[in-house]
Amino acid sequence: MNIYSKRREKLLKNFKDNALIILFSGNAPMRSEDEAYPFCVNRNFYYLTGLEKENMALLIYKIDDVIRESLYILPFDDTLARWVGGRMSAEEAREISEVANVNDYSELDGAINSVMNFARSDCSFRIYLDLWKYNPEQAPSPALVCARKLQQDYPAATIKDLYPYMAKMRLYKDEYELTCISQAIAKTRIGIENMMKTSKPGLNEMVMEGVFDFSLMRNGCNENAFKTICASGERATILHYSDNDQIMNDGELFLCDLGGTFKHYCADISRTFPVNGVFSPRQREIYEIVLNAQRIVEENAKVGVSLKELNRMVVDYYKAELPKHGLLEDVSEYYFHGVSHHLGLDVHDIDGSKGRKLEAGMVITNEPGLYIASEGIGIRIEDDLLITGTGAVNLSKDIIKEPDDIEALMKQN
Repeated sequence: MNIYSKRREKLLKNFKDNALIILFSGNAPMRSEDEAYPFCVNRNFYYLTGLEKENMALLIYKIDDVIRESLYILPFDDTLARWVGGRMSAEEAREISEVANVNDYSELDGAINSVMNFARSDCSFRIYLDLWKYNPEQAPSPALVCARKLQQDYPAATIKDLYPYMAKMRLYKDEYELTCISQAIAKTRIGIENMMKTSKPGLNEMVMEGVFDFSLMRNGCNENAFKTICASGERATILHYSDNDQIMNDGELFLCDLGGTFKHYCADISRTFPVNGVFSPRQREIYEIVLNAQRIVEENAKVGVSLKELNRMVVDYYKAELPKHGLLEDVSEYYFHGVSHHLGLDVHDIDGSKGRKLEAGMVITNEPGLYIASEGIGIRIEDDLLITGTGAVNLSKDIIKEPDDIEALMKQN
């Protein structure tokens, strides 16, 4: 039994009986004419199957103590194989997922209908789909399309969101997941070091982004965890600046927020360093404040503490410290985001509840910052922490962040 079989078995323990789970891998939306956007597999589907191809579906039903798992995939196409490569075969899908019953995707609707007819006499029967939708404007996912069709075809059907059950599972990382996250962080470290060595006045921010992307690819990673932020000078005071197309000037700081992936597991790291390789006294002064805030979070990130409480510690520290350095406005003028979020298959991983108490096995970020637009100083320092029974382990401790270490590395440029 592989990790995917074990995860499905664990998921089913949440359901006593009379339940159907339907998960879709998804598909890439079209961009223009015959070009599609890059495909990104539904993370819950991947979590339960290990499969990462378009137009696949997983069906699991539990009826009268009988459990049956089935996969539905597109058939192998010889012509398509000559043009863009072959689709995954049933044998490959079966081997990776350990779902024995693999069928043609065209049979999916009929399979759902068979289950619905079989369970028709049970008024407690429930159908679970991944009904995630970030905002009203986004295109409906295959799961949402399916839910609408089920409600139309079977008006009495009870449709439930699978999200709470998946969130409960994915919050806690096993050894395999921690290995993947650590691999993603290691690849990210190499990219950041190469950026530091490359940095100099007169370069465009997009060059720095390119250095990072090339470094990832050179180390076997062709998927970024999210859109890279490469911001110099005053642009670093914009939290999610991502144009990455301006010239870096002498005397400015450069802020990068980025991450590579490994097996779709994400790293999320921020580092700030001087474009010319040397912090000015004022830059170092503000940098040390942020670094101290990060130490406070790492020391206090432990079982029983919430992300909300960790953020309050940072705000309280800033309230006491910032006035000593001439920063007299309310803290919210200089720091306006949370200090942490969960990390895993998604960079803002499933279940963003700030009030949830931390437990062993969770992975979170530690990312305090200060943004002083009037001085053109934006600083964020971010690491990834594993929560254990004895405190936090910094998974990204090998990525340099002490000012002296940064300047020493940049002198090698």
